[in-house]
Amino acid sequence: MRRWQQQGQPTIEPAPAAPLQDQKYISLATFRRSGQQVQTPVWFAEQAGQLYVMTRSDSGKFKRIRNQPQVRLAACTARGKVTGAWIDGQARILDRAEEGAARQALARKYFLMRFPWLWSRKNIFLEITLRPA
Repeated sequence: MRRWQQQGQPTIEPAPAAPLQDQKYISLATFRRSGQQVQTPVWFAEQAGQLYVMTRSDSGKFKRIRNQPQVRLAACTARGKVTGAWIDGQARILDRAEEGAARQALARKYFLMRFPWLWSRKNIFLEITLRPA
């Protein structure tokens, strides 16, 4: 990442999520036990330096993250074509008590998240912490 400095100002480090700003989709790469990477395009929202993703508890990505929390992220199209650089991160599965902030962040960004009839009891939320470059 580039650093920049205005005259008389301290050096400003861009946030790790800066390449994902203004993106609608990210490619979430999770890892099988064999180490093979599996990429999935997902909706995401950023809040307080964390990224939030919703998935289902019966999905492959949930099972892979439960076994191996290291992930990689990159900006992508809705079909999953990667359009940006990969960023390393660590995913954490949120407890039901912690889901409120994640759900609200996603609902602010994506209109369809505001309709509860689209939710499932199997939906879970992931909190992703990005590693600095």
